[in-house]
Amino acid sequence: MRYFLELSYKGTAYNGWQRQPDAPSVQQTVETALSTLLRTSVGIVGAGRTDTGVHAAYYVAHFDTVSEIEDTARFCYHLNALMPADIAAGAVTRVADGAHARFDALQREYFYRIVPFKDPFRTETAWLYSVPLDVERMNEAAALLMHYEDFTTFSKLHSNNRTSICRIFGAEWAGYGDELVFTIRADRFLRNMVRSIVGTLVDVGRGKLTVESFGDAVESRDRSRASGSAPAQGLFLSDVLYPEKIFRRTRRQ
Repeated sequence: MRYFLELSYKGTAYNGWQRQPDAPSVQQTVETALSTLLRTSVGIVGAGRTDTGVHAAYYVAHFDTVSEIEDTARFCYHLNALMPADIAAGAVTRVADGAHARFDALQREYFYRIVPFKDPFRTETAWLYSVPLDVERMNEAAALLMHYEDFTTFSKLHSNNRTSICRIFGAEWAGYGDELVFTIRADRFLRNMVRSIVGTLVDVGRGKLTVESFGDAVESRDRSRASGSAPAQGLFLSDVLYPEKIFRRTRRQ
């Protein structure tokens, strides 16, 4: 029997989502807790990988069991008791045996947080950047992303991507109190893509790049035309969307 597990986690203490041989990962931590609770070895498959220090306000993984989980709320309660404070299980939902957390996902969404001053309560969950930024120009540049499909410019070197083609459905900066937040939604993302886009858009906002040169950089498919990547701690995976016949999200942050 297959279940979708909705999670959230703070990635500061982990070397990303994916299991690592000699370093802590979110996947391994959740698998250990599930195996303890179900009293058998359990493997999980996630909706995608997040890198070291990156967080997930919302994440989906699937796992299989031999017997049905009768009380899913109680199951989550006990699972949370077995996991550290920086990982939380929100819900467990029975799905069709062929449902796949990664391959059935239609869209994924990330947001990136920037704060203008030092805040000890946001040091590990936002990028401290005090240089004034022209948000209007940054949004002009971000809007150009919807006109392209090949994002080689923002891909990580030697990441072995099968393709650099992505469909971006939305990309926008918005202010929330003293925070500046970039939200981007696409069918898929390349490794390090969002952080590279954020770093390059920030250079537009500070006047180092023009909106036109940002578009030229995307069109060039040249990695050297991208700016330095924004730090990992400001990035959050925030949504994973599936066809409704496969799975409907049950929890909102």
